[in-house]
Amino acid sequence: MGNTIKQWRSIAVIFSILCAQTALGAGRDSSPMKRILVLGDSLSLGFGLKPSQAWPAMVTEKLRTAGLNNFEVTNASQTGGTTAGGLERLPAHLKRKIDIFILELGINDAFRGVPIAKIRNNLQTTIDRVKERNPNVRVIIAGMQLPNYSADDYVFAFGQIYADLAAKNNATLIPYLLDGIGGDPSLNQPDHVHPNAAGQKILAKNVWRVLEPIAREVATGETAARVP
Repeated sequence: MGNTIKQWRSIAVIFSILCAQTALGAGRDSSPMKRILVLGDSLSLGFGLKPSQAWPAMVTEKLRTAGLNNFEVTNASQTGGTTAGGLERLPAHLKRKIDIFILELGINDAFRGVPIAKIRNNLQTTIDRVKERNPNVRVIIAGMQLPNYSADDYVFAFGQIYADLAAKNNATLIPYLLDGIGGDPSLNQPDHVHPNAAGQKILAKNVWRVLEPIAREVATGETAARVP
C-alpha cells in the first residue's frame, strides 16, 4: 500500500511539472492579436475592384510575409466617405482595442468645398476619440492633395491639413497616399479618380513603407515608449 501511494505521488509530481512546462511554453509561443483599423473612403475600400485587390488586403498579406502574423486589419472604409461620415462610423469600431489607426479621409470633403477648418476639426476629433479609448495607439495619417486647378489658398490649405495634424498628434504621415499614381491613366480606372488593380499595388507599397516599422515596434511592445 505504501509503495502504491509513493508511486501515485511520483506520478502526480511529474504530471504537475509537465503541466507547468506546457503552460510556460504556451505563454512564450502565444502572442495577443494586434489590430489595425483603416478608416477611409473609396480609395481604401478599393472602389470598382474585388476586396482582395484593395490595399488593406494587400497590406495584410505583407504582414504575413514579414512574419507579423499576430496582426489583423479591419477595413472600415466607405465609398464616398467624408470626415463627418467617418466620425459617425467610428463608435462601432471603438468597442475593440486598436493598436494602429490609419486615417484616410478628407478628399471627398474637399471636392464638396467643405471649409478647411471643418475638415481639420473632424479629423482631429476622430483622432481624439480613438486615443481616448486607446491611449497607446499609433496613428498614421494618409495625406491627400487636390489637383492644382488654380493653386489657390484652399488647395494649399487642404494639403497642409495632414502635415499639421501629424505634427500635433505625434502621428506618422504618409505625405501623399496617391504618390506615383495620381494623374497616371495606366494606374487609374476610366473615371481618372480611382486606382485600378495596378494602382492599388502602389498604394499598398506607399502605406507599407510607413506601416512596417511601426508594426514591428508594436509587435515588440515598444509602442508606449513612443507616446508622449
